[in-house]
Order: sequence, then C-alpha cells, then structure tokens
Amino acid sequence: MLEQKTYLVTGGAGFIGSHLAEALLAQGNRVLAIDDLSTGSLDNIDHLLSHPDFCFTRANIKDEVVLDRLALEANVIIHLAAAVGVNLILKYPLHTIQTNIMGTEAVLKAALRYRTKVLVASTSEVYGKSNSLPFREDDDVILGPTSRCRWAYAASKMVDEFMALAYYQEQGLPIIVARLFNIVGPRQTGRYGMVIPRFVQQALRGEPLTVYGDGQQTRCFLHVEDAVRAFVVLSEAPEAIGEVFNVGATEEISILELAKKVIAMVEASKGLTTSAVNGHKDPRVIFVTYDKAYGYGFEDMQKRVPDNSKIRDYLDWEPRKNLNKILQDVIDYYANKVVD
Repeated sequence: MLEQKTYLVTGGAGFIGSHLAEALLAQGNRVLAIDDLSTGSLDNIDHLLSHPDFCFTRANIKDEVVLDRLALEANVIIHLAAAVGVNLILKYPLHTIQTNIMGTEAVLKAALRYRTKVLVASTSEVYGKSNSLPFREDDDVILGPTSRCRWAYAASKMVDEFMALAYYQEQGLPIIVARLFNIVGPRQTGRYGMVIPRFVQQALRGEPLTVYGDGQQTRCFLHVEDAVRAFVVLSEAPEAIGEVFNVGATEEISILELAKKVIAMVEASKGLTTSAVNGHKDPRVIFVTYDKAYGYGFEDMQKRVPDNSKIRDYLDWEPRKNLNKILQDVIDYYANKVVD
C-alpha cells in the first residue's frame, strides 16, 4: 500500500481545486484546502466536507499565520488560488495583481520554511500576443501596454513564475510550474467570462449565444479531469522539479464553430432537430464587439495553442477527453442543475 501523503490545495473550493481534491482523496491521500470563497464555492466541496481525510479552511491566501499552519502539515502544495476570469480581471486589476503576486509569495515563503514541494498553476496568458505557434515553454512573450489592465493578469502570473523559479534556483525549493490552457468541465461557472459554461447555459435557456468579436479567434479546451491528472503526475515526478510545462489540449476550434457545436449538442439533448447555424444571419448567435463587452481598446489573442511535447516526453501525459466529451459533460451538469 502506498504511503498516504498530505496535499495542501490553495483555491481548494474552486472549480479546478475541488476536482483535484476529489482525485487526491480517491487515491488515498489527505487533502487540506484553503479558499476565501471570493470565486470558489462551498457547493463545489459540500460532498467532501464529511470525508475523514479532507479539511477545509476559509481564509485568504495572504493570511501567513493560517498558511504556515497548513504548510507545516503538507508534503506537497498545489497552488491554484488566483484571480480568475477576464471580467473580474478587467473590473479589479489591483485585486488581480495583489492576489496573484502576494498570494504566491506567501505560499512560497511558507513552503520554504518546511522545504515543501510546490506546484504553481500558471496560465497560457503569459504568452501574450505572440504569433509563434504552437506555444513552447521557452518561447519569447509579447504583452500589450501597461495602460491596458487586460494584461495585468498575464504580467502577474509571469512574476509568479519568475518568483517560483527563483526560489528553486536560489533556495533549492522544489518547484514545478504548470501553464494551463482553457480548463473546462462540470462546476465551472460562466460568471467571470468563461466561454463554454456561458454558451451552454444560454443554449439550455433557449437564448442566443453571445460571441465576442467576429468569432474567428481559436482556442483549445482541456477537460478538468485531464488537468487534474497532469497535476498529480507532475507533483510526483522528480524530473519535473525546476521545470515549466504546458498543460492543455491541441484540438483547435474557433469560437463561432464552438457556438455552433454547443447549439447542436444542446438541441440534440432536448430531442430537437437542429438546422445549421448560419453565422451572422442566424438569430441563435449574437455578435458583440470587444469594446462593448469589455470596454474600449480590449485586445484578444487570435490563437492560443500549446505545444505539449515537453510534458508528453517527460511524463507520457496526453489528454484523454476530446471536445465533444467536454461539452457533453458541461451540458449534462447544467441540465441537471436546471432540473434541480
């Protein structure tokens, strides 16, 4: 029997954190979760609260006293706590910067006291406006001007990475960085701008789907269960220490095509016959300019595609669930919530 480990999951009541906690508990581990519930929810972990190996603490990630107590018990820290979602980032740029940078610093300081391994969750946003596709971990990055707060999130997560790797290089703290590409699945909310849950909820309500820009921008989506599996293998692999890894799928789709697919799958789930979505002429899709959605001067990346060769070569990890499975899981989740 494998020895039980204790994991500290920051942001443990969030969408990804709650799925990670489930997976770690299923493997026989003990899980400590910290979350201030600013974007996480007790609903995500309600089914875990009675588990004998799960302990939840409601506190801010910058609370050094609480964090120290939790880090003392942990063998591994998986740091997910961060400001998330484009809507939140644009509305509260100062909160974004402080939460991401100061929160990560607090985690790293606590980890250093006890020499605890840390996996830092970063983001594909750090690649900025680069046109070098697919994105490789050692690529240069291009960000927009500091006058546009849209780039505050990317810059703050870059600082997180720099700081984590500096702790590894100067202090010998075991660090791993995972750059996440559009993680999706059950429990994700569309409240902060996440596109798939927003599309699915609109389609289930029979509302038009709102597509920002011209819909030709493309993205790759990864099922949360595949992301969780990557966290686990990365946290257990000695060869991952001191390295940065892309964690994402490579199945690319435009946002307009995504809207068409969601409409078709939701209507099929209702037993309806779906006619083809005809771009700007179809009343089931509404196009909204970026300026109207996010304010003047908002910049979006036209493409965001990861090169997964590093994590595949190091750890033999690849996504197992395709986009159809992702969408079906999200549709089933929200369809059941509507019934409830």
